[in-house]
Amino acid sequence: MWRLCRLLLICGLALLLAGAGAAPRGVVLIPLQGAIGPARADFVERGLVHAREAGAALVVLQMDTPGGLDVAMRQIIQAILASPVPVATFIAPSGSRAASAGTYILYASHIAAMAPGTNLGAATPVQVGIGGGPERQDGKADKRAASEAAGQAQQQTALEKKQVNDAAAYIRGLAQLRGRNADWAERAVREAVSLSADEARAEGVIDLVARDVPELLRQLDGREVDTAAGRQRLDTRAATLSRFDPDWRDRLLAALTDPSIALILMMIGLYGLFFEFSNPGFVLPGVVGAICLLIGLFALQLLPINYTGLALLLFGLACLLAEAFLPSFGILGIGGIVAFSIGALLLVDTDVPGLGVPVWLVAALAASTALFVFGVSGLALKARRRPVVSGAEGLAASTGVMLEAADGDEDGFGWASVQGERWRVRSERPLPPGTPVRVTGRDGLTLTVAPLDDTQGADR
Repeated sequence: MWRLCRLLLICGLALLLAGAGAAPRGVVLIPLQGAIGPARADFVERGLVHAREAGAALVVLQMDTPGGLDVAMRQIIQAILASPVPVATFIAPSGSRAASAGTYILYASHIAAMAPGTNLGAATPVQVGIGGGPERQDGKADKRAASEAAGQAQQQTALEKKQVNDAAAYIRGLAQLRGRNADWAERAVREAVSLSADEARAEGVIDLVARDVPELLRQLDGREVDTAAGRQRLDTRAATLSRFDPDWRDRLLAALTDPSIALILMMIGLYGLFFEFSNPGFVLPGVVGAICLLIGLFALQLLPINYTGLALLLFGLACLLAEAFLPSFGILGIGGIVAFSIGALLLVDTDVPGLGVPVWLVAALAASTALFVFGVSGLALKARRRPVVSGAEGLAASTGVMLEAADGDEDGFGWASVQGERWRVRSERPLPPGTPVRVTGRDGLTLTVAPLDDTQGADR
């Protein structure tokens, strides 16, 4: 009896272990939305590491992006190519797109999918379009338009050609690696063409079209893909779906690498240091300014910065601050505003939507800086024009009261209290103690005074 129970127990444990081993692994959903920059590249990399450590069967990279920085794009692609977990890039929901850098990421993924009503393409790294000339009624091209087109073609620099050729070779290599349409991929780079979801599937650019993630998983069940860890068969029909969302570090890095935030932090930092150097001992403006300046510089070193724009920006700020101390009659201030505005517009060297400094922010910062500088200059000028109320000049026309009598002759001196101080005084008339007096002059440490009622009568 005991042997039979033990045999049944062993069989039950074996069945439980077999059922646990047969349970489908999970699927990790990583949302990738907005312009692709350093913060989002780091987020995708950490998401792939999380999926590998969790033993996931698949990563779904749900993407909606207008493009992004080349360095960040290549960082994501390298992480996908090295991932032992299959990655399915899914352009969703309807109305989303994968333009520019998003097209490269889609081509690099193990599986490419799109939702209805989405599009991809326009992967040209530099705008190098050359328009054709209009034709005459007789069918011949207009000579003037043809010469203009030829002039535009000659303006295409060697750097732009190198960038386009490099990008075309890069995406063509990805297409050949995944068995997708390499010819269309090259056209997307050289001609900036785009495709809808159905057209992309017909052209062999993507693998399938699905309305949502559950439908995508149903279609992927049983498909085999090649990964860095070898060939794998997907079991996704009953897989549990978990979402990997950005944490506070991702959100903080995304905020800091926003060019607008970086520019504002630099402004706060420079103003804080300016206040600290102008008024040593406050400490707080210097500490806050140094922290903001360092964080702003950290953000800028992660972005494609135009150093000419940065130099103009710093030169403009120097001119604006110098306006508060030098009598330039506004020349330094106006020049500083112009230099600051041009430098801020040129600061980020990219045309990717969402990674530039908006014009309204530049205008607001330039206007606020100008108001601050000219306001400080105006207050300083106004203070300079005020009459002196302290020191030797401040004693003129001051009033006081006699403490000891003055005889009224040249050698007769008395003592009076003026501005709370005891002064030796001289008067042309006798002044008994307690007489209100007004200061009419000064000779060294001796004041010349007159009775207060006489000076008031003279004023009348």
